[in-house]
Amino acid sequence: MTFITVKTYEELSRKAANLIAAQVVMKPDCVLGLATGSSPLGTYANLAKLCEAGDVDFSAVTSVNLDEYVGLTGDNEQSYRYFMDHNLFAHINIRPEATYVPSGVSADPVEEGRQYDALIESLGGIDLQLLGIGLDGHIGFNEPDDCFTKETHPVELDESTIEANARFFASRDEVPRQAVTMGMGAIMGARKVLLIANGAAKKDILEKAFYGPITPQVPASILQLHPDVTVIFSEN
Repeated sequence: MTFITVKTYEELSRKAANLIAAQVVMKPDCVLGLATGSSPLGTYANLAKLCEAGDVDFSAVTSVNLDEYVGLTGDNEQSYRYFMDHNLFAHINIRPEATYVPSGVSADPVEEGRQYDALIESLGGIDLQLLGIGLDGHIGFNEPDDCFTKETHPVELDESTIEANARFFASRDEVPRQAVTMGMGAIMGARKVLLIANGAAKKDILEKAFYGPITPQVPASILQLHPDVTVIFSEN
């Protein structure tokens, strides 16, 4: 594991974008696993700048996102499909048909998970997976539990996750209570993992995840078993 500490979120975002861009340069038709939330916004803005400058070409890249809220269509402003379209995909030259996000409106979320895992397998797996980390240690929407779940699956969101995500909605009551999330199988199967975390509030959970016991009560702790993980933490 490589653990990089920087002073500012801006430096974190530049470093993360450069690592992702390097992956694309080394393998132009790579599969990128992408994340949502506030943590990767700066990374995506930097990737857009690199693409605009001609320093990285996403035309052969395929992306698979970690998760989606149950009940939200892709045109809902709070959906993760909408987030990705407006914060990254519209600003780089990736093919829209090569960008995948789990469906939040599937009639059968369990079957949606099976099909999503089959898609990732058909792509040859993920070359680089970008992750954030929740204050409870969740990655994707893999919440603290009694066991690690391998498959992409529907999940009930913890109250702490609902509370943390409420800032993106008009009110806490509007935050969906369920999501479909990539499981640990696809995440751990990624050839490289890049986890970003910003601010002093994340320091404690990072220590638990990477220097404490491996336990499903701290889902990110499973990354201790991955052979190629880079963590970038910004103090501010």
